[in-house]
Amino acid sequence: MGILNMILLVVMFISAFLTIILVLMHSGKGTGVSDMIAASLYNASAGSGILEHNLDRLTVITTVVFVACVLIMAITFPNGTIAGL
Repeated sequence: MGILNMILLVVMFISAFLTIILVLMHSGKGTGVSDMIAASLYNASAGSGILEHNLDRLTVITTVVFVACVLIMAITFPNGTIAGL
């Protein structure tokens, strides 16, 4: 396994962990884990809409990073170099 794959593996695990945490922080419509966590983080203040928007943005960013790492790992896994070059 090359150095590129090692770096991608670390970035992939970090982005996967952050994606899971961010998804759980979203306010849910029921009484699940996300509702329990979101209730402690968000008050009924006026800024909760901005916080929810930023949370959505961070979730999308970490998901895109995770998917990009998976795709690059799929292409470069055997040798740590781009296949065909």
